Amino acid sequence: MRQLGAALLVSSVVAGCATNPAEDPVQLKLGDLDQRVGRIERVVSNQSLLDMAQRLDAAQADVRALRGRVEELENANEALKKQQRDLYADLDKRVSGISSTGAGSAGGFGAPGGVPAGGAASGEQAAYTQAFDALKSANYPTAISGFRAYLSQYPTGSLADNAQYWLGEAYYVTRDFDQAATAFRTVGERYPSSRKGPDALLKLGFSQFELKRYGEARTTLNQVVQKYPQSDAAKLATERLARIPANAR
Repeated sequence: MRQLGAALLVSSVVAGCATNPAEDPVQLKLGDLDQRVGRIERVVSNQSLLDMAQRLDAAQADVRALRGRVEELENANEALKKQQRDLYADLDKRVSGISSTGAGSAGGFGAPGGVPAGGAASGEQAAYTQAFDALKSANYPTAISGFRAYLSQYPTGSLADNAQYWLGEAYYVTRDFDQAATAFRTVGERYPSSRKGPDALLKLGFSQFELKRYGEARTTLNQVVQKYPQSDAAKLATERLARIPANAR
């Protein structure tokens, strides 16, 4: 009888443990750990998504910035091409106006003298014509060396002021604006009575503008307007003055 009672007691205890798992410390601990792991997984997942979103936003911002830079470069390239076309058109116009009357008239296009008597091709005239023909053919390196050689040999020649001016044009069209400015400035300094004076002063201002020496360009172009108010050079100077930034120095 006592054995039967003991068996019933053990069975009751086991049954009680089986029907109340929520009160088991081990089960409670495991449940708590499961909850913590779940929260950690959610946090990690959310942080990963946040990091990915941030990286995506940064990448999109970089792409937008690159597209903007590409557009800026394309616009600058188009502006440069237009400027170059304008330079060549300006030079072609000037050269065509002279070449239509022959190389000899190039001397009269602003030179105090002209072709030597009888139209003879003197050494001076030949040197000038060779450089000028190279300029007309767009062989600018040869033109530059030719005009420099002429000026070295005939610094006071009848075509020297023209040679000095066209030397500046050859530098200008090849975008060597420092050398162009020096050449154009020399026309006014060395040949103050030259008929090329207005154009040389104008192109000096243009060269300073291209070099972004806006203060100097403004001063030079204003001189063109003041000294030669009725000339074509004055009109071109006024147009270029309008393109100088108002706050530029």
